[in-house]
Amino acid sequence: MPPKPKSEQQRQEMRGAILDAARELFVERGVESVTMREIAKRIGYSATAIYLHFKDKEALIRALCDTDFLSLARELQASEQIPDPIERLHLLGLGYVRFAMTHPNHYRLLFMTPQLPYGPEETSLETGNPEQDAYAHLLHMVTEAHAAGLFRSALDNPDIIAQTLWAGLHGVCAL
Repeated sequence: MPPKPKSEQQRQEMRGAILDAARELFVERGVESVTMREIAKRIGYSATAIYLHFKDKEALIRALCDTDFLSLARELQASEQIPDPIERLHLLGLGYVRFAMTHPNHYRLLFMTPQLPYGPEETSLETGNPEQDAYAHLLHMVTEAHAAGLFRSALDNPDIIAQTLWAGLHGVCAL
């Protein structure tokens, strides 16, 4: 068993190793069938060492989802610098696909793996904050483009437009 990390950097590296191992196992076998002991074994630590970082399996899952959702939101922030709303939407879509292709286990865990339920009050991310919530970012951009009259007049609901775009992007990535 490796020695207990001493520095903050070593603690963060261990936390990252735990999250990576958990993500891989959850995607491979499903969230419900993976134990904390199996995660520890994957990285060569004792189960006790994992509990120094995460209270329980649900806390680990919340941290993993928060980390990965924040990574996706940050990937999409690059499109914010583009002044043309339609080009911003285009780059946001490319960023979404790039995230899914570059981080397939992150994507599968977030969108294609059954999760243990937890409520929004148990996350550290702000739902609806475009800087932390990728869907809120898309909705914000669609709302701006819609207000500028850049969609056909028959497309009169920014929520439906955003949901359709999100579903289309997810469909492409999932396939």
